[in-house]
Formats: sequence, structure tokens, C-alpha cells
Amino acid sequence: MKVAAKTRTSKPARRKPLAKAVAVKGHALAFREIVGLIQSARTRAFLAVNTELIGLYWRVGEYISRQLATAAWGEGVVDELARYIALRHPEFKGFTRASLFRMRQLYDTYRAFQKVAPLVRQLPWTHNLLILSQCKHSEEREFYQLAVPKTK
Repeated sequence: MKVAAKTRTSKPARRKPLAKAVAVKGHALAFREIVGLIQSARTRAFLAVNTELIGLYWRVGEYISRQLATAAWGEGVVDELARYIALRHPEFKGFTRASLFRMRQLYDTYRAFQKVAPLVRQLPWTHNLLILSQCKHSEEREFYQLAVPKTK
């Protein structure tokens, strides 16, 4: 004997009401100013974190590049490093074998270009990766490194 499945005919879920409108009265300008301060601080914080991360990726890339150049390491050691980080420090994201080699590529690509190297830190990692993968000539990379900060 089959039991028919109960079909619920319930009311649609009630949405929480939107936040009540704030009585702005004579404070609209002040409130917008404070929101501007918050947005400005958030932007500066993002840029500071980005600069620090790109600096870290540069230093990791430099370290790997030097170890490989002196034959102190083979490419297999980079694989071991990626596994070591993943196993011992799973909270550290973004340090796969491919990412470590991209950090090395970042360093190797820009180390000789004193004009462009500081600009690398001004762009997010994904922008740097796009420039590295899409631009084959140093002049083209330099153009985008110089142009992107101006468009922000």
C-alpha cells in the first residue's frame, strides 16, 4: 500500500522587512561624509593588504628563482614546498605548485625593470597574472602596468 506524499501548501517565506528608513532630517550631509570616510578607509586598507601580498609573492618568487638558478633546488623541491605548505599550514591558501611558479615568473619578469617593478605592487594579483599571461613583450607589460593605476 502506497502512502501518498503530503504536499504542503504553505505560504511563501516571509522576508524580513528592509531596514527602517533613517530619519535624516538635517544630518544627510554629515552622514554622507562619515560614509565617505568609511569607504576611503576601506579602500586604503585593501590597497595596503594588496601591496603587502604582492610584496610577499615577490619575495617568495625571488627566493624560489635564486634557489633554482643556483641549482640548490630542482623543480621537484617546489612541488615538495607546495605539499609542505598545504599539509603543515592548510590555512595558507594560494601556495600551490602553479602559484609558486607564477610568483617566480612575476619576479623573473620584472626584476630587471626598475621602472615597472614598484608598479607591480599597486595592482591586484589577478591583474598581474593577466598581464603576465597576455603580454609577451616587456613594452606591452610596461604599458599596462603604467596605465592601469591611472584608470582607477
